[in-house]
Amino acid sequence: MFVLELTYTAPVERVDALMAEHVAWLDEQYAAGVFIASGRKNPRDGGVILAVGEDRAAIEAIAAADPFAAHGVCAYRITEFIATRTSPELAPYRQRLP
Repeated sequence: MFVLELTYTAPVERVDALMAEHVAWLDEQYAAGVFIASGRKNPRDGGVILAVGEDRAAIEAIAAADPFAAHGVCAYRITEFIATRTSPELAPYRQRLP
């Protein structure tokens, strides 16, 4: 599992100008089963995405395809973790330690 933390590197007006493209990209990743939660940070200086996947390189490629990243209005920090405990609703994403 991965936590993708976005930090805006441009004024929020530039971010907002790309919001429709960003939301379409989010929708594609939800439909593909990669993203399971996302939202703005508070204060609004970026966002957070919770993603599932076995391959860090694939998650990095998905993040690079975000219109925010492609247009240089955000930077990504990607943290991989092993989700050994979850709520019952997230049980399908539970992992075992290697």
